[in-house]
Order: sequence, then structure tokens, then C-alpha cells
Amino acid sequence: MNGGPPTAAAAAPRVRNPWIVAITVTLATFMEVLDTTIANVSLPYIAGDLGVTVDEASWVLTTYLVANAIVLPASGWVSGLIGRKRFYMTCVFLFTLSSILCGMAPNLSTLLLCRVFQGAGGGGLQPSEQAILLDTFPRRKVGMALAVYGIAVLFAPILGPTVGGYITENYNWRWIFYINVPVGCLSLFLTGLVVHDPPWMTEERHARRGKPLDLDLFGLGLIALGLGALEVIYDRGQEDDWFNSRFILILTVIAVISLTAAVAWELRQRNPVLNLRLLKDRNFGIGCIVIYITFLIVYGSNVLLPQMLQSVFGYDAFTAGLIMSPGGIAVMVFMPVSGFLMGRQVDARWLVFFGMLAVGTASYWSSLMNLDVSPGILVIRRCAQLFGMAFIFAPINASAYLYLPDHERTNATGLFNMVRNEGASLGIAIVTLALAQRGQLHQSRLVESLTPFDQPFVDVRNLLSQQFQTAGYDAATAGQMALAQVYQLTQQQASGMSYFDLFWIFSMAAYCVAPLVFLMRRSVAEKGLTAASH
Repeated sequence: MNGGPPTAAAAAPRVRNPWIVAITVTLATFMEVLDTTIANVSLPYIAGDLGVTVDEASWVLTTYLVANAIVLPASGWVSGLIGRKRFYMTCVFLFTLSSILCGMAPNLSTLLLCRVFQGAGGGGLQPSEQAILLDTFPRRKVGMALAVYGIAVLFAPILGPTVGGYITENYNWRWIFYINVPVGCLSLFLTGLVVHDPPWMTEERHARRGKPLDLDLFGLGLIALGLGALEVIYDRGQEDDWFNSRFILILTVIAVISLTAAVAWELRQRNPVLNLRLLKDRNFGIGCIVIYITFLIVYGSNVLLPQMLQSVFGYDAFTAGLIMSPGGIAVMVFMPVSGFLMGRQVDARWLVFFGMLAVGTASYWSSLMNLDVSPGILVIRRCAQLFGMAFIFAPINASAYLYLPDHERTNATGLFNMVRNEGASLGIAIVTLALAQRGQLHQSRLVESLTPFDQPFVDVRNLLSQQFQTAGYDAATAGQMALAQVYQLTQQQASGMSYFDLFWIFSMAAYCVAPLVFLMRRSVAEKGLTAASH
């Protein structure tokens, strides 16, 4: 039934209140997404405690992201083999157990190994939760359910650095892992009680009993190798000087060859680990493009803004967190609004289009800032950007799966979340690369004006020199100190301009992708935003 939307209500067993299922599966997902950012601010403490450098400790982040990226696309395939509930509970158990082991790690090698297992467990949670929600809720309520899921996915990365900083400074870095344990145990207990596989999945699994397993191990190996290499490139590229590093060049060749071979291989398989043929569905294919750009902007901004607040505006980490936090509140307030509107049969395409325009406008507004902007304006601009995100996430998720048959939804969620994850990784890589290059460019252009023939420069230098002489320094020393302060101001301005450039790039990305949503077919609740039996 690829040609049209589902028409019958899902026959999957449901608890009396499906919101119990939504809360159950969102618990573990929130902790998993939180873990992608919570360790960032703890790296110096981890390095000091384990007797390694901060650069070596940064592999704590890389190993988690690599394992996470590898498991994401394979989650739907594995769910089909062993059952979605069993796979989800296995992932929660692995994530919880490895969190305990991470907290107990006596050295860096052990910690990195445990982070690999933690990332592998976490990688299957998000696609599984999406599939569970799609199969659990009646069509008019799926938008609101995905909105709750969206709050976890968008709010957790914002909250992560603040929570990680507070725990590390007041307790111990090991507690950033231990806090996962009670949540994981509660999620396991509730999942066992209220989550069920849909009938079609149970029937398919029973039909395969006694038959040889059709395992696409070669395709899985190619995808794991390619995505793993790509994730290391994204995460380590700036530190290793990108393509001036032989290590990065080798990884790039591996990624290109592996992923190209994976695409060719997967398109020829009857039961591929990553079903790329789903991209032929117009809604799903365009939905992947939109979510890729959306999370490029989200995660890019999440890295960009705190760095800018601290390095350019001079705020401490706590103040920077206070400026960013209201944006998370905007997500929590307006995400349910988008879910409510979908339940009222508002076309999801218009919601996504509106959200993209809001994100683009907020980002463009941020690109026009100067270094004299007040903290209140910074808060408003951050809230405006995340206000737009609240109208993108749930509608684009609902629209993407709208015309897919039930048995493909589990595979689709794995592919969709892989695309989203890669967009987030690229957004972070773009920020780290562009900040360095644009900062050097702006500084070289500004320095061109710092000559004895430029009257404004001469006036500022003389004014600063006089101030230092008034403070008691001799003329020669005062002159040197004045030049040093002018150079410092030049660096600050160049750095600020590079941050504003990135906001402009994000705004153009949002504006360019916004019209694509109208290439999708009409997406309203009455068309069936939940699973149905076919």
C-alpha cells in the first residue's frame, strides 16, 4: 500500500492511556540525548582525574558518537529480527549498564570502551521510540505524541552542558553517568508492563521461525565502517587540521569508498539493513532533507551560541547558561501547540514552512548583531529561533511517515534518525571549521586599516596611550600597551564577525529548504498519521 495513506486504525494492543507509553519511552530517550552533550563541560575534570590530556579525554565524546551513528541506521533491521520491544529493552539495559561502568571506569581506556557500549545502546532508542509512538496513538493524537518526543530531543541538548557543569562542579564527573541509572531502571520496568509489538510485527517474526535468517552482514559492515569514519572526521577534523592531516585523509577515503559501496549494495538487497528505497517516497525523502538541515542548524547553534557568549561577550558559563535556558522553555511551550494544530487537521506542511521561516528570520536577525547587544536581546533572539524549531520537529516527523506502510515504519525511523544525526554532526563541524577560517579572514581585513595613515586608528591609539600615561606609565610603555589593546579589540571584533557570519549561513539554509515542504503531499491528521493494518 505504498501509493496511499493508511486507512484503518491500528490493531496493536494498547494500554488504556497511550500517554503512559509515551512517557515511558521518552524517559530513556531524554537521558540518551542528554548524554550526547552532558560530558562536554566535564572533559577537563575527566582528564585531570584519569591523568590524561584534555585532547585524549575528548575521545570520550567521539567514541560515543561513533557507536551511536553506527547503530542508528541498523535499529529498524534488528527490530524486525528480534522484535521492537525486545530490541528497545535491550538498548535501555545496555545503556544503563554501560552508564554504571562508565562511572566506575578506573582509566581512560576502560571509559572509552564503556562509552562505545553506551553509544551502541543509546543509538537504538530514538528510532524505536518513534516507531512505538506511531503504532500506539490514534491518528489525531500522533502529532501531540511526537511533540512530547520532540521536547526531549530538542531540550535535552540545551540542558546537557548546564547539568553537566553543575554536577561536575558540585559533586564528581562520575555522577554525569550515574544519573542515568534510576531513569534506565524505571524505563525498563515500565516498558515491560505497557509496551507491546504491533500484530503485524509479531506475525512476521512468527512466520520467520524455522527459516534461515536473511542477514545483511556485509551491508552492515560497510555502513558501520563508513559512518564510523565520517563521525571521527566530523569530531576530530578541527583538532587534527582537517585535510592537512594524513589521519583525516585516510578516514575520508575510507568513508567515501565504504558509503558509496554501501549504497550500491543496499539497493540490490531483498532485505537490506538500510532500506534506501524508502527515499523514493516523496514525503519521506523530502522529510529527510528538512530534518537534516533542521538539526544542522539546531546543533550548530547549540555549539555556536555558548562559545560566542563566553569568548566574545565575556559572560561566564553560568550567565551563558541563563541566556540560553529560556529557549528551552520556548520549545516546551510551543511544541505541544504544533501537535495540537496537527490534531485540528492543519496541514503539517504549512507548520514546517512557518517554522523554517521563523528559524531563518531569527538567525538572520542574529547575524545583524554587534558587540554592544544587551543580554535581554540575546535571550529574545534565542527564543525566536527555538520557537521556530517547535513548529518543525513534530510536523515533519509525522509527514515523513504518512504514506509509508506499517511494515516499513521501523526501518524508516532508523534511516530518518541516521540522517538527522548526520545533520547534527555536520552542523557542529561547520561551526568549528568556519569560526577558525572566518575569524582569520576578518582579522586580516581589519588589520589592513591599522596603519599610521588611518586617522581613526591613530586617534584611538593616542587616546589609549594618554590614558595609560595618566595611570603612571612612561610614554614608550604606554604606546606599546595602547597597540596591544587595539589588537585585542581587533581580535574581538573579528571573532564576533565570524560568529555573525555563521548565523547568516544558518538563515540562508533555513530559507532555502522551507519551500521544499510543498513538494510533499498534503499532510493532515485525517489522512492517517499513525500505523494501520494493511
